[in-house]
Amino acid sequence: MQFAHPIILWLLPIVLIPVIIWYVLKHRNMRPALQVSTTTPFASINRPFKHYLRHALFAMRILALASLIIVLARPTTHDSWRESTTEGTDIVIAVDISSSMLARDFDPDRLGAAKQVASQFVNGRENDNMGLVIFAGESLTGVPMTTDRATLTNYIEQLNFNMLEDGTAIGDGLATAINRIKDGQAKSKSIILLTDGSNNTGNVAPLTAAEIARQLGIKVYTIGIGKNGNAPMPTVDFFGRMTYTNQPVVIDEATLREISAMTGGKYFRATGNNVLKEIFDEIDTLEKTVIDVRNFSHTEDSSLTFLLIAAALGLIAIELLLRHTVMRSIP
Repeated sequence: MQFAHPIILWLLPIVLIPVIIWYVLKHRNMRPALQVSTTTPFASINRPFKHYLRHALFAMRILALASLIIVLARPTTHDSWRESTTEGTDIVIAVDISSSMLARDFDPDRLGAAKQVASQFVNGRENDNMGLVIFAGESLTGVPMTTDRATLTNYIEQLNFNMLEDGTAIGDGLATAINRIKDGQAKSKSIILLTDGSNNTGNVAPLTAAEIARQLGIKVYTIGIGKNGNAPMPTVDFFGRMTYTNQPVVIDEATLREISAMTGGKYFRATGNNVLKEIFDEIDTLEKTVIDVRNFSHTEDSSLTFLLIAAALGLIAIELLLRHTVMRSIP
């Protein structure tokens, strides 16, 4: 503990010592005198408790004054620095939410599985600045770069296929993710792009976006999601109802591999829920950057201040109460 105004503490000896000396001298000279032939009859009489209590009243006032002087000196908890190392990076997750992500070769479907592992991934990266981009026939920033894990996970849980126009604009999704992350402060910047198809719409070619990411030093991890062979794919029948038919799984793995290779990332193929989780676990281990952190603890008023104020007020109140009741002087 330190004092913001330590010089005020000099008032303790400067003020209190003269007051105590004055009190002692005053009461030494105030002793009443009575001439009697002998004091023998009074020898067995003890001094009443009020004799001592009157000095206690003065002690209470002195303690209250001392407490107020210490309060004026302002006790504080001192500033401190604590150095530590932690791991952090800037990450944007770009998720394909096209209708094909409802294919049921995952449990409950591809989008549901992606939401589950993405939420777990986000909650496990406490020191990262993260964002979320969604894309289908167009792209959209779902959550800008933030450290608020609750906002990210809540948005991920609400993802569904009809939030955007249908299609697969991989290049647009990657370009939007680049725009979100490029101004981040971390030395390491990464994008995790998850899709189940091939680019069939949009304004930006996937490899063009990958080249921009490479120039900006942004790594792109791509994940192709879908089992090998055929999968129950969603289709709309004549009456507008959603039905599922087995169709070939077509993922443009060549482009996804090239995007990752160009940017220093890595391509993964997820063929089931467990494999998808393992992929995110591997990315979690790959994307670790050690950062030196200095934590500053600022000065705050000590809790002793409030205790001293309470003590001073309490002593004054008790002293006044006793002085006007038990120790009341009668002229």
